[in-house]
Amino acid sequence: MSNPLRPARLPLPDHTASVPSVDPLELAAELADGRELVLLDVRRPDERAFCRLPDNAFIPVDTLPYRLGELSSESEIVVYCHHGNRSAWATLLLSINGFQKVRNLTGGTEAWSLEVDPTVPRY
Repeated sequence: MSNPLRPARLPLPDHTASVPSVDPLELAAELADGRELVLLDVRRPDERAFCRLPDNAFIPVDTLPYRLGELSSESEIVVYCHHGNRSAWATLLLSINGFQKVRNLTGGTEAWSLEVDPTVPRY
């Protein structure tokens, strides 16, 4: 468990490195098959209030380095945001802090709405 008073190790500013990812259709299939996943929303509270994916955890990306102890490193985690940039950074942060089963949702809620569930509002 991490010390809540000391932030996690941060990745280098250039987070364009390849991170494990999953596209919306693959994720929808995994969820339909009953796969136990933690969907981690790293957007701002106002974005979450507007739309979100089903059954998920919420830790805004700017607080994530301080709140890693709220997540289990044993869980399979799919991180998402609006388009996938913040969640890619968060996926990298989790990976370098010992989370081995973490993936980024490619395209975020925007892609989810376009490819899987059009009832999820777009913004």
